[in-house]
Amino acid sequence: MAKERKVGAYICRGCGIGQALDADRLEEVAAREGKAHLVRQHDFLCSPEGVETIRTDLAAGEATDVVVCACSGRSMASTFRFEGAAVARANLREGVVWSRARAPIDGALPEEASERGQSEAKSADDGEGAAFDGRQAMQEMADDHIRMACAEIRFMSPPSPSLEQSLNRTLLVVGGGISGMTAALESARAGYSVTIVEKSAALGGFAARLWKRIPDRSPCEAPIDPQVAVLASEVSVHERITVETSSKISRTSGSPGKFKVTIEKSDPAASAGQVRTETFGAIVQATGFTPFDPSHIEELGYTASGDVVTSSELESLALAAKGETLVRPSDAKPIRSVLFVQCAGQRSDKPGHLSYCSGFCCAASIKQAMYFHDADPSIETVVLYTDLRTPGSGGEDFYRSGQSRGIVFTKGITSAISAAEEGGAKVRYRDLILDEEIERDFDLVVLATGMVANAGVDLDAQEAGSPASGASDSKTGDAAPASIEIPVESILNLDYRQGRDLPHLAHGFADSHFICFPYETRRTGIYAAGPVRRPMDIAQAKEDATGAAMKAIQAIENAGKGRAAHPRSGDLSFPKVRYDGCTQCKRCTVECPFGAIDEDEKRYPLFNESRCRRCGTCMGACPVRVISFENYSIDSVGQQIKSVEIPDESEGKPRILVLACENDAWPALDMAARLRRSWSAFARIIPIRCLGSVNTIWVTDALNAGYDGVMLMGCKSGENYQCHFVKGSEMAQYRMTRIDDTLEQLGLEKERVITHEVAITDIERAPRLINEMEATIARIGPSPLKF
Repeated sequence: MAKERKVGAYICRGCGIGQALDADRLEEVAAREGKAHLVRQHDFLCSPEGVETIRTDLAAGEATDVVVCACSGRSMASTFRFEGAAVARANLREGVVWSRARAPIDGALPEEASERGQSEAKSADDGEGAAFDGRQAMQEMADDHIRMACAEIRFMSPPSPSLEQSLNRTLLVVGGGISGMTAALESARAGYSVTIVEKSAALGGFAARLWKRIPDRSPCEAPIDPQVAVLASEVSVHERITVETSSKISRTSGSPGKFKVTIEKSDPAASAGQVRTETFGAIVQATGFTPFDPSHIEELGYTASGDVVTSSELESLALAAKGETLVRPSDAKPIRSVLFVQCAGQRSDKPGHLSYCSGFCCAASIKQAMYFHDADPSIETVVLYTDLRTPGSGGEDFYRSGQSRGIVFTKGITSAISAAEEGGAKVRYRDLILDEEIERDFDLVVLATGMVANAGVDLDAQEAGSPASGASDSKTGDAAPASIEIPVESILNLDYRQGRDLPHLAHGFADSHFICFPYETRRTGIYAAGPVRRPMDIAQAKEDATGAAMKAIQAIENAGKGRAAHPRSGDLSFPKVRYDGCTQCKRCTVECPFGAIDEDEKRYPLFNESRCRRCGTCMGACPVRVISFENYSIDSVGQQIKSVEIPDESEGKPRILVLACENDAWPALDMAARLRRSWSAFARIIPIRCLGSVNTIWVTDALNAGYDGVMLMGCKSGENYQCHFVKGSEMAQYRMTRIDDTLEQLGLEKERVITHEVAITDIERAPRLINEMEATIARIGPSPLKF
């Protein structure tokens, strides 16, 4: 028999709440309308005594669930967390008292809050302004917050961890370059077993082809040894690290804590049958980059002369020379002059170019120019640049060191490179300092080409019909293609409905939320590290790999406990489906930003719970509303909407529903309240996990209930998106286009439903948007659906 649920409502009088509000009235609302079994008041509910009061009631069976009527749910979250009890928060402090004050509350309600009410007065039926009582409006706000919290708690239950979880403490690192080896070592040092899968016959990656590397420790005056062999040796002998070279991944399935990965030898000489499947807790993808191929860019002359090489090819020549003087590749004659062309095929919107900066190229050219000066100081070295960038703590020192050695830095733009008559290359460029065209011969031209991420197949690009990105150094290809069209092989071979590899963020890099969650990808438990995530040098790649390893460990530990790692850290809830109502429309499987939902053999959604990030996008997508969470559901929000008291039209008190994203919009409003920024007393704010979780039934129900307006406040979408769940705002805006038909059917103006993108820093703007909505309602009039 199910345990009887008893709601205990606890009203705090601290932080000015008791001075601004009638606590006895709130107690009456909680008991009579909220149907709370137990209601108590306390001077400071967050104090040890206040928390102990709640714990005592729970232990005695006086209450089974808790409604905390105090500060925002973003405050004191751990303080008001009680094991085995569902907890709802009524935001009386920030959401009511502080948002109605123009100055700090020091024991009495500022008169300004009441004075502001005069501007909020609405016309009565007789057309004259009705007197507006600011204190009464504040009390009504508080009453509604109590009603909403009491309604929410009845459709919540304390979430329990998923039973599908199991703890596997082994990490898989894909890629054996600097990033991969660093991630493996850091994980092993933390006590975790690691397997490295490297496609080539030896560890080292691109760094193994370097003669020297850019210094990252003081004094940053000269190139230093890459130390690749030392790192590879340390990896090879570590007891917790298993190295699989000449290997590739043919299949990856499962989810955090239980990834099943099939590894097979890619070496044709390997004996048949060397294929095995292992289980891993998390994956770090450190597959690095491929140097950009400039063959198709005619003005760079890469295919016109054998003495035009890329920076990566020069590294191979320097490595082979072992510090000896380099010679021209075409005829082995001595080199007396070298030109380094920066941003070769980069930082340009021209077809076939990379639009981004690869970050390391300028310092790499300075390093390579030093190769020549170290061998023979009389060799002329010229670096031709448009903007010179040497990031890192020692970047400027390294640049100054190059200047002191005699490296010439010239600001200019190359227009043509061709073969010279007596070997070498003829270069025509415009000197931007002298503002004149210059043409001269060099024995060697080095093109500073950029990075193309080895991120695998991009599903979004495939669906859009664009080619996969990739590149390699090559002197083949007579024609100049309009864009880079090089086939890309899958790296992870994910057995996911939403593609075989990590989704790309921009320019082919496997990043996810670049503002809030570095290392993250859109595949939970799989982390990108090094140049596959964004352009970077070796020092940055090592730091990046360490961060990715720590995130992978975090994913493993959270998967073992059945809880979310991010953004809703520690959340034990996961989607539950009422399959008897499912129509197999597949909207949830398509719209999930993280590929957490596949399909079973009967074409029903199959939830991989440890992949889930608890955004609720599937819940918002479901047209028949059969997906919910234990602590967040269609009903838990829907009943909050319906619980708000809608005044009669004659009272001149509109009601505006605000569905605010808990990651940006809600924090912005909270911080605005802390600064005593005011917004309309007629707004009722309900925090939601993401705009992607908004089901259109909430908007429809609100309009039918008599709300005068509905606002959706979410994160920024688009190229520089700030949504913690990637596409929440974008999907909400798309869904709201369908609301227009509903508004037309109901005879309502389109202005009554509006979506805003709000950043967490919009402390001034967020309240202003609510006030503008109030002004809109005043202009178009009250909803005709008020009863």
